[in-house]
Amino acid sequence: MGTIPQLHPINPSPLQNPPTTKKPRSHSTTFSILRVAETQLSTSLPPFHCLNGYHEPNSLKSVKIMHAQIAKMAKDKNSDAKMQSLITSYLIFGDFRSSAMVFFLGFAQNYLRWNSFVKEFTSFGGDPFEILEVFCQLHDKRVSFGSRVLTIVLKLCANLRVVWLGMEVHASLIKRGFDMDVYSKCALMNFYGRCWGIEYANQAFDEVPDQEGLLWNEAVLVNLRNEKWVEALQLFKEMQFSFVKANSVTLAKVVQACGKVEALDLGKQIHGYIIRSALESNVWVCNSLVGMYSRNKSLELARAVFDSMEKRNLSSWNSIISSYTALGHLHDAQKLFSDMESCNMEPDIITWNSLMSGHFHRGLYREVLILLQRMQAAGLKPSSSSITSSLQAISELSYLSIGKELHSYVVRNGFSNDLYVGTSLLDMYVKNDSLTYAQAVFDSMMNRNIFAWNSLISGYSFSGQFEDAIQMLNRMERAGIKPDLVTYNGLVFGYSTWGRNKEALSMIHHMKVSGLTPNVVTWTSLISGCTEKGNFMDALDFSIQMQEDGIKPNSATISTLLRACASLSSLQKGKEIHCMAIRNGFMEEVYVNTALIDMYAKSGSLASGYEVFGKIQDKTLASWNCMIMGFSIYGQGKEAISLFNEMQEAGIRPDAITFTALLSGCKHLGLVNEGWKYFDSMKVDHNIIPTIEHYSCMVDLLGKCGYLDEAWDFIERMPITPDANVWGALLGSCRIHGNLKLAEIAAKNLFKLEPHNPANYLLMMNLYAASGRWEDVDNIRDLMGVKMATLGQWTKYISMLRRPYILSVPTTGKTETVALQYVLVQICHQLSQDGQKPVTKIKIHNYNEREKKDLSKKHNEKLWCRYFLNEMSLSKQIPTKNNTSSCFTLHTQDKPHSCIRARIGIDYQGVMDYGFDKGLKKGSDEVQDAQSLNSFTNSGCS
Repeated sequence: MGTIPQLHPINPSPLQNPPTTKKPRSHSTTFSILRVAETQLSTSLPPFHCLNGYHEPNSLKSVKIMHAQIAKMAKDKNSDAKMQSLITSYLIFGDFRSSAMVFFLGFAQNYLRWNSFVKEFTSFGGDPFEILEVFCQLHDKRVSFGSRVLTIVLKLCANLRVVWLGMEVHASLIKRGFDMDVYSKCALMNFYGRCWGIEYANQAFDEVPDQEGLLWNEAVLVNLRNEKWVEALQLFKEMQFSFVKANSVTLAKVVQACGKVEALDLGKQIHGYIIRSALESNVWVCNSLVGMYSRNKSLELARAVFDSMEKRNLSSWNSIISSYTALGHLHDAQKLFSDMESCNMEPDIITWNSLMSGHFHRGLYREVLILLQRMQAAGLKPSSSSITSSLQAISELSYLSIGKELHSYVVRNGFSNDLYVGTSLLDMYVKNDSLTYAQAVFDSMMNRNIFAWNSLISGYSFSGQFEDAIQMLNRMERAGIKPDLVTYNGLVFGYSTWGRNKEALSMIHHMKVSGLTPNVVTWTSLISGCTEKGNFMDALDFSIQMQEDGIKPNSATISTLLRACASLSSLQKGKEIHCMAIRNGFMEEVYVNTALIDMYAKSGSLASGYEVFGKIQDKTLASWNCMIMGFSIYGQGKEAISLFNEMQEAGIRPDAITFTALLSGCKHLGLVNEGWKYFDSMKVDHNIIPTIEHYSCMVDLLGKCGYLDEAWDFIERMPITPDANVWGALLGSCRIHGNLKLAEIAAKNLFKLEPHNPANYLLMMNLYAASGRWEDVDNIRDLMGVKMATLGQWTKYISMLRRPYILSVPTTGKTETVALQYVLVQICHQLSQDGQKPVTKIKIHNYNEREKKDLSKKHNEKLWCRYFLNEMSLSKQIPTKNNTSSCFTLHTQDKPHSCIRARIGIDYQGVMDYGFDKGLKKGSDEVQDAQSLNSFTNSGCS
């Protein structure tokens, strides 16, 4: 046999670009029994037995003395045990080279001993590279090894990526004629697959003329280890055509590959092969089958396999539980968890992490933290995965104080250097707007990946600190990390969110200059930022520009555009985007469907929204909430309650938004008892703490139903400070029931909280007017004029008959008036077309009897406009900055069951639009442009 040199570079083979190998570390330990190796070239250690009176070694010197005594003894039946004891003694005292030398000379021919030896060697702190060093030293001393030792060394070279030594061992196998040995060939395939590439491993397999079963199994496994799932499955098919039987390890791995590529039919066929091979009782094979069926979303089959298992280990339980959690069946997963404990099977960290991950992905963030506490109470220490899931849940809940506590736990338990934990901590502080802490975490990180950089840059960008964001970007480039699309996308979103669209477009241009191609995420970030800012028309314009650049929208783009249409109440544009979603195959996306429901509900087509809702297969909580809110907006409280009951029957747990929608529905129908029922059940039955929105709904419900004293008492007992919505609800109720005393208290608070909201002043003016207190009306009007004078000029967008128009008016307190006048004129025009008479129920302002007679008998559009404008003002229906949309219904006397429903959306950031259940017809009275609208509204309709 030729001499194998020690580890150093040799002339490279024709193979190009070999991977970089890890250089073995030098070791100064002197091998004191080298003479024994020199005199025992072709035989193992001499026989020995233990001497009488022999004592346990207490130092490395005593171990060597014991070794010398053992070497002189004759072999007996306890030789292997004593040799193993000698190896362990060397490991205990840190002489790793001597331990490896003894093993090579004593047990090297035994395949089964190798794995346990390497494991024990590393557990004592030994470097596996030293085993290869010892092999080279012994070979230099001309110790002769057979094919089995060379095969084992080749496997070790593959695991440690020692490329050149592996090549030399291959050459030695060829020279010794061992290269066609089946075990050596398997080791060669494994070596080339790990160190050179799967194509060389497959070439080694093809070179064998007589391919045995062991080689076929190894060929499949090598491809699977290199994640060549399709190629491995093809090899498995060819293996069956060659009438070669697969072993249990190969079958388990092949079944996993079927799960990776979602090949359900092939997985079922392999399942049949497993049954025919009588391997259905193999635990590892069954575990793989459970995982394969769950990855293919066939939980029933996965559960059938699990239930059929006679023996289950911890991995079996973890497989089925993780299958249920991954697909969102958390109730079944919890039941399996209980069954697992009842079977005396202790859950491990993987079990708990599966539950935590499943609850997080279903949006049950509080439950994630509860599971963390339960896991600790069970005596398990959280892993990095547990902490990462908890930090992500804290980010979504904005529980900064709990996040700081978990940060302290991370520091105390040595997780600070974990890259994933560090990045999650950073992200948690960023999402809680604690950029100072985020920067401190970032500066303390030993290893920073691009995700950490991107998270901090995005945090600064989202908060409007663009100078800090650009500084971090420059620092990132100086650190040698090239910004990627995620980096720039975060900046684009930040700029557009703050209304700086020019800078956002400039950043997209910079991306192109730097060699990056803006993708659909980039444009969606821009569109989403515009929508967040309220620049809905810009969002729609950018969507057109995106498509002109050849970028097709994805489901997130469609959802964002639908949200913009909902805010504009632009039904026609929403229908166009609906068609786009159908053409691009996004109707299976539940988020798109939810956005469609919201758009139709806010654009005056509730029936279309309900039709979309009915077609959703897997309804999420958001889709249920959206539909319930739609019914509530349209005053269909009973339908909202019925849908809520259906949701509970479907096993969906409500959240705070659900109860906001329910209370809104109760408010519109005056269902006081139902309102109290749902309000009380929030905390008692669902552990949901009521927010200011829920208190506002209850005040509105009690007040509008005439329980003003109860509403006032409710406000006084609120655990949180009332806001403008609460006082506004009380003021609106006081207007309805003429309670001037409580109205003055509510108005006093509103004038402090919202000094520039004209609706508050108009409500009090109407109340004073109804009481004949015209002097107070003038005082409020003067106060309103002073407050409104500070607002200056602003612009509104009005969507008239599917066309956008811009209307600029001075803010004299009549801005909403101008917008609403146009809408109400169109409503009255529709009423006159149908020959219907709107209901007149209240006495408003100081109209004289002649005007009221005209209102009840004629269809004077200007008078009707004045009437409904005041009616809306009195009922606080005028949209404001904090109340961006209103929905109201006009009933008629002639046809009580018919109505025209309108929705108006206005905000102080420049957007106003409206929508109707019934489309408007073009006629000679139609207002054609903004100029004619101005002339019309200034001609006596104010």
